[in-house]
Amino acid sequence: MLEVEVIGLDDAEIDGLTAIDVEELCGLAFSSAGIEDGHVAVAFVDPDTIQTLNRDHRGKDSPTDVLSFPIDGLDDGAPVHGPRELGDVVICPPHTEDLSEAVVHGALHLTGMDHEVDDGEMLALQAELLRWVRP
Repeated sequence: MLEVEVIGLDDAEIDGLTAIDVEELCGLAFSSAGIEDGHVAVAFVDPDTIQTLNRDHRGKDSPTDVLSFPIDGLDDGAPVHGPRELGDVVICPPHTEDLSEAVVHGALHLTGMDHEVDDGEMLALQAELLRWVRP
């Protein structure tokens, strides 16, 4: 079972996106990669927080829209206690044009996809998944 922890939305919504939407979007992205179980955290943060993360982890001292931090990417044969930790997605709404796209984008990075080195596969899949959830 996929466990999605949503941080920073509480019972509210941001630009029409609810915690349930985030869970469904993550489920869609992970299912596309054959991942049906694990834990992922999706946090909505302010510009200062994402700028610090971007500087500390990518060497870019500016805010950005979405960052992904994979955790248990490789199966090293060690016993797993509880759900597999897939990683964290951090989104900054003031720097994001489309929150649904940011959720899918971040989740796809946690599946191992990388648009900076593939031949457009990740962004094509991202567009296809978003077409499934939009009228």
